[in-house]
Amino acid sequence: MPVRAVHYFLFAFSLSLAACGPSTNGTATAPAPAASAPVNSASVLAPATGTSAAVAAAKPKPDVPTLVIDTFDGKKFDLAEHRGHWVIVNFWATWCNPCLKEMPDLDSFDKSRDDVDVIGLSYEEIEHADMVDFLKHHLVHYPIAVLDVYHPPADFDTPRGLPMTYLIAPNGTVAKKFLGPVTTADLDLFIRDAAKSQAKPAA
Repeated sequence: MPVRAVHYFLFAFSLSLAACGPSTNGTATAPAPAASAPVNSASVLAPATGTSAAVAAAKPKPDVPTLVIDTFDGKKFDLAEHRGHWVIVNFWATWCNPCLKEMPDLDSFDKSRDDVDVIGLSYEEIEHADMVDFLKHHLVHYPIAVLDVYHPPADFDTPRGLPMTYLIAPNGTVAKKFLGPVTTADLDLFIRDAAKSQAKPAA
């Protein structure tokens, strides 16, 4: 494992332990969220990144984000090709316990809904063999991509906590951003409410 990866892993691991532990008021430590992002106190701190990520985070994000990325199974995921579907873009990491708890739920939701697609974006430095081993023990059927934490997707916020989830509407716009664990019941409710709003005739 490269020296930088070792340092990164130790740093990320220490952060995850600190963030997941109880604070004095009985809740988990989490970073201050953006105003538009609902927060769950079970989220954990994402590791600090380099200058490129900081610059990307400072730029305004488009209403219709683009995402074209190679997935771990050797395929390519292009967000634009999923127009007409709701897309769940889930930022996670193998060391993030809240992330691991929501993966089976997201997988079931993805398999049960023809109108929903899920993409998991692993926000960490991890060796290929380690991810292969991890996915053997945490099987999901939706695509997984391992991000370059120093050059994360420019059209999405750089995670300040994990998990972080975007719900992309069928027209390609960002419908909702969640910081912290999100249940598929929450996602289903939001999708149904959005569908009702769209079905209402204009006044």
